[in-house]
Amino acid sequence: MRNPTILLLTDRPDAVLETVGELHPDLRPHVCDTYAGLSEKLADTKAEVVYSILLSGQAKFPKDVLTQAQSVQWISVGGSGIDHLGYWDPGKIMVTNSRSLGAGMMAEYAFGTILSFSLRLRHLDRLQTARQWSVGRVEPIEGKTILIVGVGGTGRAVAARAKALRMRTLGIRAQPIPTADVDEVHDPASLCDLVGRADYIVCCAPLLPTTRGLIGADAFSAMKPSVFLVNMSRGGVVDEKALVDALDRGLIGGAALDVFDVEPLPPDHVLWGYENVVITPHCASAYPDWERDSARMFCDNLTRWRNGEALVNVVYPDRGY
Repeated sequence: MRNPTILLLTDRPDAVLETVGELHPDLRPHVCDTYAGLSEKLADTKAEVVYSILLSGQAKFPKDVLTQAQSVQWISVGGSGIDHLGYWDPGKIMVTNSRSLGAGMMAEYAFGTILSFSLRLRHLDRLQTARQWSVGRVEPIEGKTILIVGVGGTGRAVAARAKALRMRTLGIRAQPIPTADVDEVHDPASLCDLVGRADYIVCCAPLLPTTRGLIGADAFSAMKPSVFLVNMSRGGVVDEKALVDALDRGLIGGAALDVFDVEPLPPDHVLWGYENVVITPHCASAYPDWERDSARMFCDNLTRWRNGEALVNVVYPDRGY
């Protein structure tokens, strides 16, 4: 059995330290809680395995320091996104992620915002604050069409809930194969043809060179003026300038945004000012036990690593997932 040196790149190490201590009591992980200290910590520990959760409020992720370290053989990403790693040599380093861990929670987030929009809850909340009784209407989502951009684990969770609510489901995925709970599956080239059919659009696609700016000016121009867009993938998948233009021109009905080009979203950013836009701080999958569940997923893979078995959730730089 292997006895690797482990480095935890996180400023919230308690859950993973406790889980490693429970499942691998013979190992003593090192902790690095700043990006600035990573190079020195890798040099000191010669860590072979790095478990990484993005640090909040710190400078740009030190991808080259991590992926070019001579000792590192496996990087376990605590979340699902891997775009911050850039390119790595898959012949030298194996990378895994925690994809689908928060799929159910993210699907609930999507429908929480969709129902808030269809039921006009933000408008009704403003009326309540003003103590104003104003009779209005709410909009059902049963029978409406939802387009899911990116039908991986999260997209499939969205589709399952959409079907439970009796919606029609359209999906876009890199390989358009038949998918449970999705009525039609298309390739990304069909995006502009599909957005005009959708009442709701949920973006779950990973950020890749091929998906950066995927939902841009052409897509917004083809949408219904009543459409509601949910982006909970990565900010770069939706062209923010095109989104702002679409909001200003009334090309869409509204949006819920959990991810942005720059995070935290600057206080003076124009997106804060739209009444028909819901802004959330990249928390769509941050349920109370997600760090512990991510740590357990890492420890399960660590058991495989130590036994020389194949790891699960291996990702590749050319595919991005």
